[in-house]
Amino acid sequence: MVKAIRVHETGGPEVLKYEDVEIPAPNAGEIQIKQHAIGVNFLDVYYRTGMYPTPLPYTPGNEGAGEVVAVGKGVKDFKVGDRVAYSGTLGGYAEVRNLPAALGVKLPKSISYETAAGLMLKGLTAQYLLRQTYKVKAGDTILVHAAAGGVGSILCQWGKALGATVIGTVGSPAKAKLAKKFGAKHVILYREEDFAARVKEITKGKLCQVVYDGVGKATFPASLDCLAPFGTFASFGSASGGIDAFNLAMLGQKGSLFATRPTLFTFLADRKRLEKMAKDLFKVVADGKVKIPITGRYKLADAEKAHRDLQGRETTGMVILKP
Repeated sequence: MVKAIRVHETGGPEVLKYEDVEIPAPNAGEIQIKQHAIGVNFLDVYYRTGMYPTPLPYTPGNEGAGEVVAVGKGVKDFKVGDRVAYSGTLGGYAEVRNLPAALGVKLPKSISYETAAGLMLKGLTAQYLLRQTYKVKAGDTILVHAAAGGVGSILCQWGKALGATVIGTVGSPAKAKLAKKFGAKHVILYREEDFAARVKEITKGKLCQVVYDGVGKATFPASLDCLAPFGTFASFGSASGGIDAFNLAMLGQKGSLFATRPTLFTFLADRKRLEKMAKDLFKVVADGKVKIPITGRYKLADAEKAHRDLQGRETTGMVILKP
C-alpha cells in the first residue's frame, strides 16, 4: 500500500482525499516510478471541478519525476534505476505510480527531480507555444498574460532568449517585479490599466505578433486588439473561466488574425515529437536561459492547501508536492 490523493466527487479543494491505495505491478508497456516530486497545475483544478470530465474515483496530477522501480513487459527504453520525468496522464498525486513508458523521458543528471516536476507540463507547454504554435523569432513582440505564473514565467524567459520583446500582464505590483525578473521588458497591471491600450502605447501602434493567453474569459476579446495584422491568438488555458461565444468574423475585422486552442496532450501523442520537445526544453534549462523557480513546496498530504493557494492566486512560479 502507498499513499495517494483520491477524488471521489467533483468540487472544491476539500474533495482531495489522502488515502491508502494499492499499486499493481506495471502492465505491458508501463513503467513503475517511485516519485520524488509531483507538479501541481491549474489543469488539476479543471479536472477536480469537473471542467474536464473524467471517471470517478481517480488520482489527480499530470506530471512528476522519480526513479524507475519496475518495468512492464515489452518496455525497452527504460530500466530499473533510471531517472524519469513525465507529463500527460492522470495518477501523479501518489508516492508510487504506473506510467505508460511512451510518456516518460529520461531525465539528465543536470536537472533535479524537483525542477523536473515543476518543469514538464509547463515547460513542454511553453515549448509548443513558442516553437511550434507560433515560432517566435528575434525582433518579434509577444504578449504573455499571467506573466508571473508557471507557464508565463517560462514564456517570458524563453521568449527573451529567442530575441523577442516580451510584454507581460500581471495582477499585482509584486507579480510585476517577478515578471520583470523573468524577462518581461514591459509589465502591465491588468486590474488597473486597459492592457490593450497600453500595448498599443508601448509598441507605438505596431502591436504584437502573438498573444499567449492562459487566462481566458477575463482577457478576451481585448487580447485580439493587441495583435498586428496576421497575428496569432494562442489560447492555452482558462484560469478565469472559458471563452464563451467566439465570433470568427472578429478575426477578419481585427486584421486577418489567426486563433488556435492547442493542448499539450495532442503534442505528446507522438513519441518522436515528445522526445524532441523534451530535448529542446532540457537544453534551455541546462544552459541557464530558463530558470525554474520552485516557490511552493507542499507535502502530498497537503494537496488541498496547495490547490487553495493556487486558486487564490497566492502562488507564483512552480508548485510541487513532496511524497
